[in-house]
Amino acid sequence: MNPMVKAKHIVHKVPAPSQWFGADYNMNIYRGCSHGCIYCDSRSDCYRISDFDTVKPKENALEIIRNDLRRKVQTGVIATGAMSDPYNPLEARLKLSRNALELINAYGFGVGISTKSTLITRDVDILCDIISHSPVLVNFTITTADDDICKLVEPNVATSTQRFAAMRILADYGIFCGVLMMPLLPFINDNEENIIKILRQAKDAGAKYAFGSMGMTLRQGNREYYYDKLDAAFPGIKARYVQRYGNRYKIPSPASKQLWAVFAAECERLGLLYDMRAIVALLKAGYGDGQLRLF
Repeated sequence: MNPMVKAKHIVHKVPAPSQWFGADYNMNIYRGCSHGCIYCDSRSDCYRISDFDTVKPKENALEIIRNDLRRKVQTGVIATGAMSDPYNPLEARLKLSRNALELINAYGFGVGISTKSTLITRDVDILCDIISHSPVLVNFTITTADDDICKLVEPNVATSTQRFAAMRILADYGIFCGVLMMPLLPFINDNEENIIKILRQAKDAGAKYAFGSMGMTLRQGNREYYYDKLDAAFPGIKARYVQRYGNRYKIPSPASKQLWAVFAAECERLGLLYDMRAIVALLKAGYGDGQLRLF
């Protein structure tokens, strides 16, 4: 049995004004992640998550979430997936994320989900119910169009091809989906070909938007883990990082300006939104002026 984490509250108010997909609240039902992504910022020492690769559900999570929602004076969009993927392998058995969606639906809230898992397709029925009264957004994090590279940098999770297939399923049900194209790892997947392939596959899969970052971040805890994995999967690249970036937190691609121009131009050509304000405006269109209060 997986160890559990104690919590007093799980649904937290996001400090206004929110700039992240219009989220009003944030929710993490699990702590830790078993995806094994070599770049994950959540490994950083500042978060104080021990044994990060072991997924730990929060004790009495559904009772706490229900009480949190009942106390909220105002409804809004609840974001989940920032620190721990809500669709980790443990979720297939525990169904905490699914049951939380049922509560979100019952109390009239919307939801914004970030995931790398195809398990989210299981909950398409509840997501469609939520759409009837509140915004629903699903970010599929996709950093590379090459499944072989995907298996090296995100080893324990669905491949990019599988994620695009899951997106297609959700999009066919009318769910507002897009690509979270971040991070782009310098000297690995930060190239024009990769960006263009991701965007074109996203469009084919029914994406309405793409949100990208031309680089990554590294800080204590995360940096050491990342460099160890680079040595194993991409020999010689760690030395290039150390020489160019030292101990910097922000790690932009050497060609970040050029890559951003390519990203923006391709989004324009394909009709994909890539400006946060425009993404949120389309997400909340039709749900009343109150839903657009952040902008």
